[in-house]
Amino acid sequence: MIRGKGGIRRAGQQRPAPLRRRPFMLYLHIMAVSFRFHHAPLRAVLGICLIVFFSACSGNDEISLDEYNARTAAGLDELLAKTLSRPWKGQPMVPGKIGGTWNAVMTEDPKSFNHLSAEEDSATAAIVNATTDYLVDYDMAAREWIPRIAFFELRVDESAGKLDVIYTLRENLYWSYYGTDRRIPVTSDDVVFWYNEISGDARMGSSAYYQQFVVMEDGSEGHVDIEKLDERRFVFHFPRIVADPLLATNMDFGPRHIYEPLKRNARGEQEAVGAVRSVFGVDSDPRTIPSMGRFFIVEYTQGQRVVFARNPDFWERDSNDVSIPYYEREIVRIIPDANTQKLLFLNGETESYLLRPEDVDEMINREQNDYTVFNAEGSLAAAFWTFNQNPRWKDGPKYSWFTKKEFRQAMSCLLNRDRIIAQAYRGLAETKLAFFPGPNRFYNPSITNEYTYDLKRARELLRKAGFRVEKNVLKDDKGNPVEFDLTIRSESTVYSDIASIIADELSKAGIKLTIRVVDFQKQVEAMFTSFEWDSMLMGLSGSNIWPSQGSNVWPSSGNLHMWFPNQESPATEWEARIDYLYNEGCYTADDEKAKPIWDEYQRILLDELPVIHLFRSRSFLAVNNRWDFTNLYFDNESGIKADFIFAR
Repeated sequence: MIRGKGGIRRAGQQRPAPLRRRPFMLYLHIMAVSFRFHHAPLRAVLGICLIVFFSACSGNDEISLDEYNARTAAGLDELLAKTLSRPWKGQPMVPGKIGGTWNAVMTEDPKSFNHLSAEEDSATAAIVNATTDYLVDYDMAAREWIPRIAFFELRVDESAGKLDVIYTLRENLYWSYYGTDRRIPVTSDDVVFWYNEISGDARMGSSAYYQQFVVMEDGSEGHVDIEKLDERRFVFHFPRIVADPLLATNMDFGPRHIYEPLKRNARGEQEAVGAVRSVFGVDSDPRTIPSMGRFFIVEYTQGQRVVFARNPDFWERDSNDVSIPYYEREIVRIIPDANTQKLLFLNGETESYLLRPEDVDEMINREQNDYTVFNAEGSLAAAFWTFNQNPRWKDGPKYSWFTKKEFRQAMSCLLNRDRIIAQAYRGLAETKLAFFPGPNRFYNPSITNEYTYDLKRARELLRKAGFRVEKNVLKDDKGNPVEFDLTIRSESTVYSDIASIIADELSKAGIKLTIRVVDFQKQVEAMFTSFEWDSMLMGLSGSNIWPSQGSNVWPSSGNLHMWFPNQESPATEWEARIDYLYNEGCYTADDEKAKPIWDEYQRILLDELPVIHLFRSRSFLAVNNRWDFTNLYFDNESGIKADFIFAR
């Protein structure tokens, strides 16, 4: 998937790349994207950023349920027959040839080129990540961890209840500078410095800080220490055995030779933080930024474009010992509007485009085109509907409604999923009823959301919760009419369509729903600062491939526990139980013993429904025919895998 509303549409991979136990992020569903080249970690925790969903058709383009049923049968089959299906199954890459320019788009300007700031701004991350890499990756096809810039070894001391993860950096890793012969070796010192002095310094505000701690059996916190062994080897010492140590330690990092002097030479703590965070601002010459990744950043013009050049020192190479990428330059234009992005692709000015539902018929059935469309089944991530349970509003009637399990279950029963798929997604999506996705090793197909569309059952649940209908208006036990807002993002037409359908369906139960459209920043402020919202449609960048992903969402203390964040202690018995199960699951390495823990965890979340998951949209990717597709793969697990694409 593309992380971030500003994510670059570039060749490479859109897959959930190297896993790292870090925060999930909020996302915008826009999906008018091309390729994502550099690895961005599939994080075990969630933080604030956007990724992009299918933009939907407008209400004027609604299709009936009968038409939808026809589409999902013969109609969809006819469309798919005109596209290519190339899922990643571990196929070998063929050697390509160097040459060409990749033309891409991103939707907004970066805020910085700073490595630490990249954790907080998706547009910054999309650019900076092209100059870095991660320790390891997880191969979705083989279902195993693989090295990236480092090899790994696990050592478990069961008698002491401790665990070590030893990493060995590849040889010939360098921080290189564009247009010069200057190359500085990447060593263990880079990793140790970043882990201890940047991520591990709470004053720096890194989202990775809290991931350095584990909960001990007595409830205290233990720290995961890092130790340098030699110039290429370092070890993470876990004070307790954990289930997924590679997920917890996978990381990227910035160049120590730049950041360490800035911090060391600062006078005082505040100046140190400022020095670290201010280096490589957008007014910097990007050619002064070293790269150990696929690209150098060579040009940035605000509001217009970013230009990258191929890094010939990049470690990943083909069977002929030629480093990737094969194309020599990448020009990324800054284009916020999805319709403009589409026109640029159709005019041959960009290389790839992820189709919106309203694009599918037109672009697949276009008589003359110079592109090929690939298809992938529904994405692993899904947006959801959630309700504000923050007790600062406990004196108002909405708090009493939203904190009732039966009310939330009734809302799920009023969610007409078939109608939304038909009219908002044009049949190009499927309902998400399970909590974990299929690739999660603890996915259990028998555990699903049982509160599907059923108006009669919704009314029964509401009666059970003390509501009654008077003159077609639903009222609570104090006579208050049930009226509340649904906040959606202004940038997403799919949310607008979904919200309109939800409002119509809720009216059948006597509920008045007011749709509140805001920009993303206002939505973030409401969630984390003012807490002034009733219900929201939103999404998270993670997809729970690992059960421990989302450590800042599902435990009650999480800052993205959006219905009531940052709880000092669990507000409800069920949240306390989730905290316990999450902690037990994270520290149970035996899958057979962990299964009943994660089964109960899923059942509670799908019964309490603090979030009601919506849909998994099918994806269609168009790529210009001037590129060879031998090394291009596209599916719902690995995403877009095109690291080795080359010009014909």
